Amino acid sequence: MLINFPAKIIIFMLTVLESINLSAEYLNKKGIDSPKLNAELLLACILSCKRLDLYLSFDRPLKEDEIQNYRELLKRRASNEPLQYILGSVEFYGLEFKVNSSVLIPRQETEVLVESVINSADKEKEYNILDIGTGSGIIAVTIAKHLTGSRITALDISGDALAVAKINAELNGVFDRVSFIKADITNDNVFNDKFDIIVSNPPYISSSDYEELEPELRVYEPKFALTDYNDGLSFYRSIIGSAEKMLNTGKRIYFELGAGQSASVKEIMEQNKFSKIEIIKDYLGIDRVITGEMNC
Repeated sequence: MLINFPAKIIIFMLTVLESINLSAEYLNKKGIDSPKLNAELLLACILSCKRLDLYLSFDRPLKEDEIQNYRELLKRRASNEPLQYILGSVEFYGLEFKVNSSVLIPRQETEVLVESVINSADKEKEYNILDIGTGSGIIAVTIAKHLTGSRITALDISGDALAVAKINAELNGVFDRVSFIKADITNDNVFNDKFDIIVSNPPYISSSDYEELEPELRVYEPKFALTDYNDGLSFYRSIIGSAEKMLNTGKRIYFELGAGQSASVKEIMEQNKFSKIEIIKDYLGIDRVITGEMNC
């Protein structure tokens, strides 16, 4: 297998195609999903090319240093380190975002949350928007990219996460319209003004469910961004309970939901002066986003 190249293979080298095939076989034996795709993306990273470019270079021999570097990436992937962390970037809503182990890996489900905000907004208006728990900044940056007259405040408890979010705001050309604040929304009263839109993908995995997560999440992604160390509803209670101080009357809040949480979060919102509550399903038909209007 590719991790332990025999000496004769080093001497005669491996072509791109041979390397992909051997690496895919190795990752498959390690239980990695989509092993060939993973092998191709990792090799494209080593060769600084697009994945499709590999198909034009199947007969190209790899240099010894390229084989060595490829071997190291394959070891990391075989240990269940997420592919996105190894590559250092991921696509979200058509934009490129840098990621590392300080932030959650963006997921397709969160595109439903972002799309809900963008599609319900008047593109000609200027909104003051708050993104709670911004992480890598995917929500704040994507909304800023599409609602070009608006300003977004991106809040997170982690300084390391905010550093990544700032890089992504710069990368996508919206740094001048996104402000970054390090604060704990459950303890800090950090705002003097109110917002027109609040959006959040909070830690919503319960402590019991967290222990059942697959290794890629449980071992590598930041725990504080996944679980509330409680029943999964703590951040909804805290943010919704404080919304009257942060959200303008008649304006809306948007949350991403974990599977099976919609009824509980809806009840919390109804108990805290929210009406016109809507639940939006994701691509698999799961309740994924909840939104409601503040009434004071």
